[in-house]
Amino acid sequence: MLQPGQRLARGVARYLRSIGFASVEEFVPDRGLRVDVMALGPKGELWVIECKSSRADFQSDGKWHHYLGWCDRYFWAVDMAFPTELLPEETGLILADAYDAEVVRMAPEDKLPPARRKKLIQKFAMDAARRLQQMRDPRPGRDGLLFDGGAAQTQVQTGSD
Repeated sequence: MLQPGQRLARGVARYLRSIGFASVEEFVPDRGLRVDVMALGPKGELWVIECKSSRADFQSDGKWHHYLGWCDRYFWAVDMAFPTELLPEETGLILADAYDAEVVRMAPEDKLPPARRKKLIQKFAMDAARRLQQMRDPRPGRDGLLFDGGAAQTQVQTGSD
């Protein structure tokens, strides 16, 4: 069963897909940071969306400022009952539920430096590909080994004939 924040993230991801973005939930742009949704747009733009399900959830989040350096635009995603006056006006706002979402305040753009953008897009692609692989094949090989020992395994590990 999905938690409230996960339901918001699902609605946000559905909306993002409808406008041409790909998204990854619980993305780690750098050590010590984990954003709820990272979105990659058709022109290479990167958005971070933090999903807040309650006043307490928002007030307990002291790390959101650190996410600003990892995106071109930063948004909060909340449901209709959330007290939006708590959210900083210099950030974007998305109203969402478990099934859809809508941008009600576009976040200001602060473009990432090219080197950081390249690093993030590569990490985004690798993380997304690994998650897809994990879904299709949750346990490849046996403990990461392709074979059950013997000469074939030795050959794979050492590259010898």
